[in-house]
Amino acid sequence: MNDRRLIDMHVHVVGNGSGGTGCWMRPSLLQGPMQRFMCRHIGLPVSAMKGDLDRLFAEKLLEWVKDSSLDAAVILAHEEVYRDNGELWEGKGTTHVPNDFVFDLAGKHPEFLPACSIHPARKDALDELQRCLDRGAVMMKCLPNCQNIDCNDKRYTKFWEKMAEAGLPLLAHTGGEHTVQVVRADLANPETMTLPLECGVKLIAAHAATKSGVFDPQYYFKLERLMEKFSNLYFDNSAFCTPFRSKILKHCLKAGVVDRCLHGSDYPVPILGHWAWLRGQASWKTFREGERNPNVLERDYLLKRAMGFPDETFTRVNRLLRS
Repeated sequence: MNDRRLIDMHVHVVGNGSGGTGCWMRPSLLQGPMQRFMCRHIGLPVSAMKGDLDRLFAEKLLEWVKDSSLDAAVILAHEEVYRDNGELWEGKGTTHVPNDFVFDLAGKHPEFLPACSIHPARKDALDELQRCLDRGAVMMKCLPNCQNIDCNDKRYTKFWEKMAEAGLPLLAHTGGEHTVQVVRADLANPETMTLPLECGVKLIAAHAATKSGVFDPQYYFKLERLMEKFSNLYFDNSAFCTPFRSKILKHCLKAGVVDRCLHGSDYPVPILGHWAWLRGQASWKTFREGERNPNVLERDYLLKRAMGFPDETFTRVNRLLRS
């Protein structure tokens, strides 16, 4: 594997099932306007949400990757919500992206690297994990607070051990969340993810456990303490071009911390340079050039560089991904 590839390792794909993909979306009244804004933000008409969204979203994403400084993007499946007993939690969840959808996209386009998503409480979780490994998963993604995954549940030990043995890293959401439905807010705390770390899983704390909204708890400093204990714990800078997460930037750039950081955009979450400029993290020129650039992946990449993230931030994930 080329260790110098520039990779955005936190990129969502979405769909409405129009292409027979099994994708679905059911936003709440509050999430609907945000999803329409995100659609326009990435260069798609709002009408795409009720049209051929599966194809249009993937084509636009591929266009942005090819037309950017990036070499590849890790595209993320999105698991459904399950109860602790392994039964599907009917009516819960904002979106679903099946594993096969991302594998099929990655099979067609080398710019896409597939990340599966599996709830470890599923009755077939270990079998599905093996199937995803066989199909070439480079990473697994979960949102514990949105998918009802208590990573410290001892029943999941075999699942984490199998991931560690296979060298499959885990990208786990940490910190606040307001884009999709939250079912257990307490599971945003990175301390609820120590069991996979103890099992040897390379764990990436998405968003560095930072706040997403004004009333969210700030878990970043808990993450820092965990990184002192676990050498296999990393974090990403995804969604740092938003009002609250970027407040913690100076701590993420500290010596001994920044060398655990990976680059991720959280696409299609809006990438806006206003906050970086207002906080003096990026110049007016960089901010204005970014706003004029329709390629939001390139905008995010250039803003992150201006904010002070070193070169290794954009290539480090190569050493973590399963090849």
